Amino acid sequence: MPSIRVRFNRLAALAFVGVMTAMAAPANANTSANTAREQLRTFVTQVQSASGDFSQYTVGPQGQTKPAQTGKFLFMRPGRFKWDVLRPYAQQIVSNGQQIYQFDPDLNQVTIRKVDQALGASPAAILFGTGSLEVSFEVTALPDKDAMSWLRAKPRIPDAGFVHLELGFKDGLPQRIVLLDGFGQTTHVQLSGFVRNPGLSTSNFDFVPPKGADVVRM
Repeated sequence: MPSIRVRFNRLAALAFVGVMTAMAAPANANTSANTAREQLRTFVTQVQSASGDFSQYTVGPQGQTKPAQTGKFLFMRPGRFKWDVLRPYAQQIVSNGQQIYQFDPDLNQVTIRKVDQALGASPAAILFGTGSLEVSFEVTALPDKDAMSWLRAKPRIPDAGFVHLELGFKDGLPQRIVLLDGFGQTTHVQLSGFVRNPGLSTSNFDFVPPKGADVVRM
């Protein structure tokens, strides 16, 4: 149903914004030996902007797999991102640093939220935040898997909308994301095609609702 799809894609995008980037500074020679927590801290403090591709699929609580989605992203600190789902259906989520716009062409609907309301203690706060992760999240190390270093972040507040987020890093880059949401769905995201600091401007994150679209402000 469209409402379920919209809800899922909004949560997924908020979870993954900012992760879709490489380190702004060159990785150290021994980066692969660093823990995921160390690589995430370096990422949060050093990355400024990036672009790239993503692919994602979702497994339901009974093990059913939903169709895979692919698209492109842009990211620019602080708080600006564009998450374009291109296939199998189009959807766009854009943040200009103050408001988040979610446009669903099939519904011809734009939903607008303030950034602070939409992110809050969401997974995106892990990557956008500049303070200690431990304030809003319980962060634990996980065993290495698939030649990557992993960590798990669990929100401290009960109504965050997701159970936990797992991040896999390799050579200083976020490579994979696994999100368990409040509906029992597990979303797997693979990141690729990173372009570091591509010279983005704030105009890349402007959004004007299409003429005739139904605009909903939250």
